[in-house]
Amino acid sequence: MFLTDAEKAMRDGAEGPAVAAAMDLLLRYGAALYASRLCDIRNVAGTMTQPSPVKARLVKEHGWDKAFAVINLDSDGDFEVPPMAVPTCQLQHGFGADALGIVPYPKENIELQASGEAFYGRHGVNILATCTPYQVGNLPMRGEHCAWMESSAVIYANSVLGARTNCEGIASTGAASLTGKIPCWGNHLDANRYGTHLVDVRVQVDNFQDWGMLGYFAGGVAGEDHPVITGSIGQPDLTDLKHFGAAAATSGGVELYHIPGITPEKPTVEAAFGGAVPPSPAVYGPAERRAMYETLNEIGTSADVDFVLLGCPHASVDQIRSAAAALDGKRLSPSTELWIMAPRALKDVADRSGYTEVIQRAGGRVLADSCPAMSRAAPKGTKVFATDSAKQAHYLPAILGIEAWFGTLEECVDAAVTGRWNGGLR
Repeated sequence: MFLTDAEKAMRDGAEGPAVAAAMDLLLRYGAALYASRLCDIRNVAGTMTQPSPVKARLVKEHGWDKAFAVINLDSDGDFEVPPMAVPTCQLQHGFGADALGIVPYPKENIELQASGEAFYGRHGVNILATCTPYQVGNLPMRGEHCAWMESSAVIYANSVLGARTNCEGIASTGAASLTGKIPCWGNHLDANRYGTHLVDVRVQVDNFQDWGMLGYFAGGVAGEDHPVITGSIGQPDLTDLKHFGAAAATSGGVELYHIPGITPEKPTVEAAFGGAVPPSPAVYGPAERRAMYETLNEIGTSADVDFVLLGCPHASVDQIRSAAAALDGKRLSPSTELWIMAPRALKDVADRSGYTEVIQRAGGRVLADSCPAMSRAAPKGTKVFATDSAKQAHYLPAILGIEAWFGTLEECVDAAVTGRWNGGLR
């Protein structure tokens, strides 16, 4: 791998042992990927504060510096962690203090997380605590090289914002935060950002649920490659594209897609395929739409709903407002709980706007920072849940061993109020 003089100096310890350990990790990582060089980055989104048994033991026995070395740098070194070299944010993590008494999540985890927030905040990490950092101020520029974790955030950054990142891990983002470097491969390179599969949409896609089902289809078609979407699509908003990308990254491993005329990087189908002849399209019509709906609902058998989950990826203010409007004047079934997951910054907006009060008056909750899948926490006794998220309908049953129903926000609110699933594809 070619290294600049500055990179060689970091590797050799000129900026201290922590940076040297970070460079060692990046060089091992880059060699495994056959990367020829490192690229400069100035935006990292990773996870440092998320509680775990290993992290709790390391912090108790050796402190946060050691925990960072072991978990975020793959190093056994004993050194102090310097300030982050480039802007770095914490993604979603365990539930916060607002979940105490509501979520079956250990108090000691919340305390460990608060300790981690204080430590990393002093070292320059912005505790955004969300899987949607782009909703709360972290908006990389088009063409900017980044090092981001979280599949739904990565696909949004690449596709909607036109930034450049691969789906990184805990250690690579930790090393990137101290060096401002990441192996230059994959989505960082022009040659790897063209479309590979064509999806021809022949049924109208103009609402949140349909964007989720289309994303689930596109991920199944493209796998880890790059679908190009054309046809009968309306004008999606932030929420639609957030939902589409999360679903595509779930059913496949999509990190980049193009919708000519909507996403910024490839304005035409010809540009999306780099001038090459597009492949034969995968048609998404009424039959495929029905198949996606049935797949996302195949784990649901009982109509009795214990738990309703909204906000995956984390809800926007408009989504919280819509949920409040649907719940206004209603009351949840005594047998059902409703959680809406949101970034803490946007929960504050919802609080000030009166939306949270309406939701709480109905018996629901707006919770910040994390998600039940990541923290493996749902209301005690949950057997059946309902969600408007294709991603959670896919993951949460396997993680928690429960049944799932997938539908619209209105169907989910109806399930929360009646305790029964009455949804169906329209």
